[in-house]
Amino acid sequence: MNTTELIRKKRDGGNLSTEEILYLINSYTAGKIPDYQFSAFLMAAYFSGMNTEETAALTNAMLYSGEVIDLSEIPGSKVDKHSTGGVGDKTSLILAPIVAAAGVNVPMISGRGLGHTGGTLDKLEAIPGFNTSLDLAEYKDVIAKCGAVLIGQTKEIAPADKLIYSLRDVTATVESIPLITASIMSKKLAEGIDGLVLDVKTGSGAFMKTVEDSRALAMSLINTAKAFDKKVIGIITDMNQPLGHYIGNWLEVYESIKVLKGEDIPDLNKVTFKLSGAMIYLGGKAGSIEEGVEISKKLVKSGEAFDKFVEMVGLQGGDVELIKFPGRYPAAIHHEKVYAAKTGFVNKIDTFEVGVAGLELGAGRRTKEDIINPKAGLKFIPKLGDYVKEGDLVCEIYTDDKNSIEGAVTRINRAIEVSQGSFGGHEIIYEVIE
Repeated sequence: MNTTELIRKKRDGGNLSTEEILYLINSYTAGKIPDYQFSAFLMAAYFSGMNTEETAALTNAMLYSGEVIDLSEIPGSKVDKHSTGGVGDKTSLILAPIVAAAGVNVPMISGRGLGHTGGTLDKLEAIPGFNTSLDLAEYKDVIAKCGAVLIGQTKEIAPADKLIYSLRDVTATVESIPLITASIMSKKLAEGIDGLVLDVKTGSGAFMKTVEDSRALAMSLINTAKAFDKKVIGIITDMNQPLGHYIGNWLEVYESIKVLKGEDIPDLNKVTFKLSGAMIYLGGKAGSIEEGVEISKKLVKSGEAFDKFVEMVGLQGGDVELIKFPGRYPAAIHHEKVYAAKTGFVNKIDTFEVGVAGLELGAGRRTKEDIINPKAGLKFIPKLGDYVKEGDLVCEIYTDDKNSIEGAVTRINRAIEVSQGSFGGHEIIYEVIE
């Protein structure tokens, strides 16, 4: 086959056969197709789309580019969760120990940040010593001991996705339903799971800006999961404001610790408990999602969820003393405060701008080679509908890069829209698709 001809075929709106997609994936994974050509294919697929058969073929090719894990020797249900990406979305760090404490195994293979959104792996690696690169034997050992494990793709697991994921991040080809579907499902199906809960974000900080687009992505993911005979629930959640208050890798670990210790952060807790409740339900430990939500709250209140988090961090080599005493974590060199420019109700937040501000402070990557600063990020205080007065503190910035501060302040100021009329309200959870 000729790579250039296949790029041209997809560019011009043609449909690729299963064999052609398999050739592209296998050749790129083997290093026979260079980044610049595969980037061209990704852009062609982004603009021309891929039909259901192409999406299934792409998922299958990426899944079987590596090993599919067998966890049958570990007793109990195995259920994972995946988020399509958001700003301040640290739910994986909170719900994994909750669900494991409820008696459902959580074998989670996560990704790094994409564009303006954070990545679970980057957050976990902000914990000194935390090893997200366990081999498959270690992966099985940790989940057998504590019921939860959070790693990245190993060389054995969906290696095609690992390569494509980082390339999509820097080639503006993230927001494509077929590419997102294949990326998510190739990793998740490789984990050895029985069920999957999907958190599909919608709004200004999400890749899908409208509920309609988010529903379309949810259905693509659900249909793919069902094609592989997996139990699945899709939940569409809001990303028209940052989730919680902290954005940045260690800062999001810190906020996760606060929730696991019982602090009520309303929007973050509502989304997290809905997701963990759905996972507990799929895992057979609750008769409904709402019963799973109540179990989640009890496990946090009792301290069992936090203890499980400490156990998981310890088993994966992380410094548990910093989890128990997060105030000991090294502080960023620079700490800048941003104040409200006018008085009124916060009626709009451009969450994309907030996410990019965090990225520019050092919390994300602009190229594949960028190194993340785990201390960098921000605390974004107001929520939609809040009343702020001119001069009120709206954001605190943390970075080691003094030159990034001015641009981040500009983005934060641009992100907040204040009006004199009261805010009409908005949903946090839009829809549950079972």
